Amino acid sequence: MSKYTPLADYLRNQTTQRLTLTFRQIEGILGCPLPPSAYKHRPWWANEAEGNHVQTAGWLAAGWQTADVDMRGQNVTFVRLIA
Repeated sequence: MSKYTPLADYLRNQTTQRLTLTFRQIEGILGCPLPPSAYKHRPWWANEAEGNHVQTAGWLAAGWQTADVDMRGQNVTFVRLIA
């Protein structure tokens, strides 16, 4: 189980096609703080399936991807992948 499993589970249970969450809301879902890099580096939110990006693996496996990241406003929009 990954630190990001609660976020993946949360996304799996959504019924919308698009969902915007603040970084703080995501921390609430996770039950712990996001790493500093999530607040500082836009690439942390990228949809890269390759590599060791456990956060990305979680939302992609749940059938979602990031579509819009507002680093200044500290929120991210996820969209459901079309199967």
